[in-house]
Amino acid sequence: METMPCHNQRVGSADASRQQQQQQAGTTDRDQDCSEQSVTGSGVVSRQLRFSEPGPGGDSPSPDSSSCCSGSGGGGCSCSGSNGVGPDTAPSPTLDMPVAAAPRLKLLPMNDQIRELQTIIRDRTSSRGDFVFSADRLIRLVVEEGLNQLPYTECTVTTPTGYKYEGVKFEKGNCGVSIMRSGEAMEQGLRDCCRSIRIGKILIQSDEDTQRAKVYYAKFPPDIFRRKVLLMYPILSTGNTVIEAVKVLIEHGVQPNVIILLSLFSTPHGAKSIIQEFPDITILTTEVHPVAPTHFGQKYFGTD
Repeated sequence: METMPCHNQRVGSADASRQQQQQQAGTTDRDQDCSEQSVTGSGVVSRQLRFSEPGPGGDSPSPDSSSCCSGSGGGGCSCSGSNGVGPDTAPSPTLDMPVAAAPRLKLLPMNDQIRELQTIIRDRTSSRGDFVFSADRLIRLVVEEGLNQLPYTECTVTTPTGYKYEGVKFEKGNCGVSIMRSGEAMEQGLRDCCRSIRIGKILIQSDEDTQRAKVYYAKFPPDIFRRKVLLMYPILSTGNTVIEAVKVLIEHGVQPNVIILLSLFSTPHGAKSIIQEFPDITILTTEVHPVAPTHFGQKYFGTD
């Protein structure tokens, strides 16, 4: 699934010249690695994504309520490698997503710091202390970029030396909504960035008989229909839970185009399901990979 970049990214003339040379040589962005940068028609940087398929002995995406992507239970995720395959497994084919499939899917710009945090979270040998510490750091990065997607207004302030400074200020009228239970892990990161922001909650679980996601509890600010919503859910596996949560928000008067979904990891299937159901929603995540670390909630809260 091709992604659009988080805004405020720029590209120089050197990148444009390099892309033109690649086009003249008959190459395309599809042949580049996921860390390469390409120039879109609007002149902003877009990361070309390539998603690794699970290897012959690899795991397929688990439902949102699964305890671990490996099904080994209790010990965490078996996909400690960056490709989600074991050390003895050969590199697997890639799955390319077209740009038009997900125009509202945004990824944090990849760097070594984010990749290290992702590795610690995926490593089943990580201690719970290291896991929580790394998860909180990654959550903070996602939350801050999510806030960067919200509107700001220009303002002028006076410095202590008497000079005028042209700056911006954050517009009010936003709120957070966490999907219980794993979404609650992201609440503190949001409060650390927005001290007085209001946060609602939704509890969604799979029905034992039908196995369909069912809403058991929902509590929002009374004027949520006037607010922009940061919907928090760290792991997007099937996407069913988020789809049900968005339906509840719509029932309370919230339009999908003012919803920004904050997540840490997503599968291509989960992101595509949400985008197809609600094309106007914005999804912000750090990685799109077929194997999601679905043990996240259990390990973060110490119930694994």
